[in-house]
Order: sequence, then structure tokens, then C-alpha cells
Amino acid sequence: MDAEKHNEAAVLPALSTHSTTTVAEPAAVQIRNLNFFFGQGDLRKQVLYDINLDLPYGQIVIMTGPSGSGKTTLLTLMGALRTVQQGSLKVLNQEIVGLARSQLVNVRRNIGFIFQAHNLFGSLTASKNVEMAIELTDDWQEKRERAVSMLSQLGLEERVDYKPKSLSGGQKQRVAIARALVNQPPLILADEPTAALDKKSGRDVVTLMQKLAKEEGRTILMVTHDNRILDVADRIITMVDGRLETDENLAQFVSSHDPKALDRRMFVM
Repeated sequence: MDAEKHNEAAVLPALSTHSTTTVAEPAAVQIRNLNFFFGQGDLRKQVLYDINLDLPYGQIVIMTGPSGSGKTTLLTLMGALRTVQQGSLKVLNQEIVGLARSQLVNVRRNIGFIFQAHNLFGSLTASKNVEMAIELTDDWQEKRERAVSMLSQLGLEERVDYKPKSLSGGQKQRVAIARALVNQPPLILADEPTAALDKKSGRDVVTLMQKLAKEEGRTILMVTHDNRILDVADRIITMVDGRLETDENLAQFVSSHDPKALDRRMFVM
């Protein structure tokens, strides 16, 4: 018996050491101890508190929470659209804290942005609006074909030569989404991407994003209040009062929320 205990004791430390060894998963976004403030002096107000978050490659992450909780502020920091004040923020393996404006522009070239406001050029057709994004890169080959292909994937194949004034609100938003996706960015940041879309159009958009994440390893962060699209998420993060309150998968999220507020039928593809 003593010999057996001795042998068991000799083995246990090795097992314990092995079980605590983990390999860090590559992340498109890595945030450590991030704080953010608006205003100065007596008017200075903290809006983000000690944010720590990783967004691995190939994941779709949905961020939800009450209005004014800091979701959009955090998204714009990830997109190098604001200056990080405190903490560390790495985007596509590059620390963006302390970068010059020209360097931040280069970071943004590898990010696809989808905002609530479509911001289309009224004098340009849908295709030309998407082609403008292609012209920001060094690869101009077949830009018309690429723009039309992306618009067609979003159900706009018959609207490629229409100007924004001739498009519905939902169609304008899909043009903006095509513009964000056409250059195949490794990171996509979307603020309420389905807010202006009907059920079918919204489903088409998130299904395309899901395909990009799973088949091409893109990382997608969507800020949304739209419960209809939660089923595509690998993780659902809840922000409250500038803090990351929860980080759950879909099943955990549904079970931890009021069933009267969340109809499980919303999550059926």
C-alpha cells in the first residue's frame, strides 16, 4: 500500500502540471485593462471600466446591453477610430496604443466597418459606392465584377446601377454592408447591422457573415439589440454601465435571461 501511495504521489504532480498548461488562442482583438473617459477636468466621466476581452479569429461575437452602456464606444476603439487612453489594445496582432494617425489609417484599412448610418455617396450608384472601397487597396483588378458579386450575395443584383435616392432604407444598408465586406477584411465591426432590414434581409446578412467567419476565418463583432440574429453567435457579451457583465454562449445566454423577453423561436434558422 505504501509503495502504491508513493507511486501515485509521484504521478500526480506531472498530471497537475500538464492540466494547467494552455496554449493561447490567436486573437484578432486583444484588450487588457482598458478604461475610457469622455470630457476633461470636472466634466470628465468614465464610460468604460477595466475591459479585458479577446476576440479569436473565426468567431462571431455579439455584444448586447442597454443603450448608453458603452458598446459603440468600445467598438470604435477596436476600430482605431478613437484614441486609447488607458490600457492595451491589440488589433490584428498590432498594439495600437501610441500609433501615429497615419499608422492608425493603415490599421483601419484591414477592418470592415458597418455603421447604423449607411453614409453612401448620393451621386454614385450602388456598384460605384462599393467600388470606392476597392480603390482604397492596391488591387483594382475587376473591381466592377467584385462589387456586383458582393451586392448580388446580399440580394441587390437588380439594383447595382441604382443611386441611393432610388433605394429603400434596407437596400441602402445592404450596399453599405457590401462596401464593408468587399475587400475581405480579417476583422469586421458592425454597429446594429440589421436595424434597417426586414426579417429576410437581416437573415441573409448574418448568414453571409457566419459563412465568412466559419469558412474564411474572419472575426466579426456585432453590436445589436436584434434578438432574431443571436443564433449565429459563438459568444454573446453583455455590457452594462461600461463593464463587461457576462460572456456566454447562446444556450447560457438564453437560460440566464427572462424567458418572456427572449422567445426561443427567434433562434431557429
